[in-house]
Amino acid sequence: MTSLPEPAVLVLEDGTRHSGRAYGALGTTLGEVVFATGMSGYQETLTDPSYAGQIVLQTAPHIGNTGMNDEDPESRRIWVAGYIVRDPSRVVSNWRANASLDEILVQDGIVGISGIDTRSITRHIRSAGSMRGGIFSGDAAHLDADEQLRIVREAPQMAGQNLSAQVSVAVATVTDAVGEKVGNLAVLDLGVKQATIDNLAARGFEVHVLPQDVTIDELRAIDPVAVFYSNGPGDPAASGDHVELLRSVLDDGLPFFGICFGNQLLGRALGLGTYKLPFGHRGINQPVLDKQTGRVEITAHNHGFAVDAPLEGSFDSPHGYGKVEVSHVGLNDNVVEGLRALDIPAFSVQYHPEAAAGPHDANYLFDRFRDMVIANNANKKDAQ
Repeated sequence: MTSLPEPAVLVLEDGTRHSGRAYGALGTTLGEVVFATGMSGYQETLTDPSYAGQIVLQTAPHIGNTGMNDEDPESRRIWVAGYIVRDPSRVVSNWRANASLDEILVQDGIVGISGIDTRSITRHIRSAGSMRGGIFSGDAAHLDADEQLRIVREAPQMAGQNLSAQVSVAVATVTDAVGEKVGNLAVLDLGVKQATIDNLAARGFEVHVLPQDVTIDELRAIDPVAVFYSNGPGDPAASGDHVELLRSVLDDGLPFFGICFGNQLLGRALGLGTYKLPFGHRGINQPVLDKQTGRVEITAHNHGFAVDAPLEGSFDSPHGYGKVEVSHVGLNDNVVEGLRALDIPAFSVQYHPEAAAGPHDANYLFDRFRDMVIANNANKKDAQ
């Protein structure tokens, strides 16, 4: 006879409690509780370094039916601080799977909870905003409720945290270009995903993934034709060194493309502010307007912070980089979802154009980046 899973409890910093069953590893985990709206792609979500420090709640009720495989991870491990699902699948049904989700959660030490009303928690977070939380299972599930709440409230807030060092590579890695080589691309690893590297290499870039603490001289030493800032976790206001590095890149005239965290850092390098969203955008069904084409794209998001910039018309960069415009706008709440510099070769988007789990509406942005770099190289040759 199969034994029932051990009890577990989710505790939010406002005192809200939800009792359920342990899922994954047993113990205690703390983080910012956020919800992700994708109905598929949970393996890509779990292995996205941007989720470091966050307890992720899946709004889709049934999770785990396709198991886990060795081909779809976006990085070297699971990064979420904890995992919340309603109904984990009891069986795995996919020919590519070589393990169950539960097995990998246990293997990577990820504490989770199942059997709770995820819809209710999602509605609560949408009203009250993302907040700190803790999952307690095993011996920790039996702690006094006041003690559990005290532990949650002593956890660090996401605002003000710099988490780049936790997720970045320690030493540089190189991925060869596919087909005709455009040049060396310097990728600052703030939590880069494998699908991003693959997309850049497929456009002819020799992709040099660099540690987040690389200096401008070390970056210049690879003789890059362009620079790319990846997605990643944390508060952009706490990443001053990355902003200063980017300003040196822009001063050198190198073409730049940033996604997600990279979009926020471009905004700060240009002299704009950033702010924390009430509950963020996380999922693979977010509608965004490309103002240049008038096309609406369904896009993959994972961000809790955004750039503060005027949505209409162009404006002067407060740091002297010429005219800038908001290139993309989120249609759910009019959040800035992209920036385009008009006088220097630099642009960025707040979402994930690689979207390994889908959708692929925004994949053209990698082509736009390649075309910008090729045009910049041609202009440099003409000027010589």
